[in-house]
Amino acid sequence: MIYGLYRAATIAGLPLINGLLAKRLRGGKEDRLRINERRGRTTRPRPDGRLIWAHAASVGESLSLLPLIDRMTERWPDLKVLVTTGTVTSAALMAERLPASAFHQFIPLDRPAWAARFLDHWKPDLVIWAESELWPNMLMEMRKRAIPSILVNGRLSERSAKRWRLAPSLSRALLGGFNICLAQSLEERQRFASLGARNAKALGNLKFAAPPLPVREFDLALLKKSIGDRPVWLAASTHPTEEVAVATAHRNLKDKHPDLLTIIVPRHNTRGPEVADEIAKLGLSVSRRSVSEALLPTTDVYVADTMGELGLFYRIAPIVFVGGSLIRHGGQNPLEPARFSCAILHGPNMYNFSEIMGDFASYDASIEVADTETLTRAVDELLRQPDNRTRIGENARQRSLAQADVLDKVTSEVARFLDHPADHSDDRASA
Repeated sequence: MIYGLYRAATIAGLPLINGLLAKRLRGGKEDRLRINERRGRTTRPRPDGRLIWAHAASVGESLSLLPLIDRMTERWPDLKVLVTTGTVTSAALMAERLPASAFHQFIPLDRPAWAARFLDHWKPDLVIWAESELWPNMLMEMRKRAIPSILVNGRLSERSAKRWRLAPSLSRALLGGFNICLAQSLEERQRFASLGARNAKALGNLKFAAPPLPVREFDLALLKKSIGDRPVWLAASTHPTEEVAVATAHRNLKDKHPDLLTIIVPRHNTRGPEVADEIAKLGLSVSRRSVSEALLPTTDVYVADTMGELGLFYRIAPIVFVGGSLIRHGGQNPLEPARFSCAILHGPNMYNFSEIMGDFASYDASIEVADTETLTRAVDELLRQPDNRTRIGENARQRSLAQADVLDKVTSEVARFLDHPADHSDDRASA
C-alpha cells in the first residue's frame, strides 16, 4: 500500500522532480554536462564481461567502498565496476581515486522509468549497496530482475528503525530483496533482521579498512613552511554554526596562545565565502585557500574551502575537532584523523558513529565537548599538555586499527557471488 502510493507519486510528480533537478543545477549541486544520468540516461556503453554495480550516497560512503573495489578488481581482474553516487563532490573524488577498471555514474532519481532504464542499460551481475540510503523504486526494479545484491556496511540507528517499523511491509520488501545484509555492528544487525533483512550478519565497519587520506608532498611542504612553528589545530568537516563556535574558541585562546593558527575545513567547500565572512565579523584575520589568499603570520583562521585535501591538514594539525557533532547531524568520520594520531575532539552528537565513539571513549581516545566554552578549554589543555595530547592521539590511532580484518570478511561474502554465481541465480526471485 505505502509503496504503491510512493510509486504513483514518483510517476505523477515528474514536473516537480524536473523542477528539483533544475533547482539543484542552478545551485551547483548537479553536473550540467551529466544531468541526463540523473534520468537514467548515459552516453557510455556497458563494458563487456562481468559488471559489478557499487552504490554509495556521497563522499563518506564512497570512500569506504574504495578498499573493497580495489580488492575486487585485484582478485577478479576480469571485473568492471560501475560506481554510482548522488553528489558532484563524490563524483570528483571518484574520478581521482577509482582504479582503471572502475568508472563513475550519477545514480538516477527514484522514478520507476528512470530506474528501469538504468538497470536495462547496465545489466549488473551483482549490486553492492552501501550503508543506509534505500530507494524504493530502484530496489524494487532490481528485485523484479532478480539481480543478486548485497547490503554492505549497513547502518541503521534505533531512531531510523522506529520509523521503518511504521511501514513493516515496505521494510520487508526493500530489505528482504538483498541476498545478504552485512551490518556494521551487532545492534544494527538485529535491527535489520527485525525489519525483514535476510542473512543479516555483523562483520564490522568498512571505514576501518580505508587507507590514510592521500596528500601531495609538494603541498604539504609548502603548507609546513607557511605555518612554521606556530601551534595549530583543525576543525574538520564543519557545518553551519560550528564555524562560529570554532572561531570564537580561537578568539578566546588568543591571549594564552598569541601565535595560534586555526584551520577550518567546511564540509561543503562552496560555503567558503560565507564562513570567511562570519569569521571576519568576529574581528579575526581570515584567509581562504580556494582563492589562494596567503597564510600570513598574522592570519588567525585559515578557511580551507577546497576539495579532497583533508589528508593534507590531518598531517599538519595534532588537534582535530570533528564537525557535524555540535549540531544534530550525527558527526563525521573520526577514523580519518585517528589514523594520523590526532587528538580528537567532538561534540555530543556523534550518533552516526556511536559504536566507534563508545570504543574511543573506553580507551581514552577522544574528548567530548558540549559548546564553545568546553571546546576552548579542551583545546587550551591539549596545547599546554603535549604529552597528554600525544597519548590521546596514539590511543586513537590504535583504535583505528581495531577492525583490520573487516575487508577480508566482506570480500569473502562477495566471493560467494563472484566465484559461484549460479548458486544465487534464483535466490532473489524466490524470496
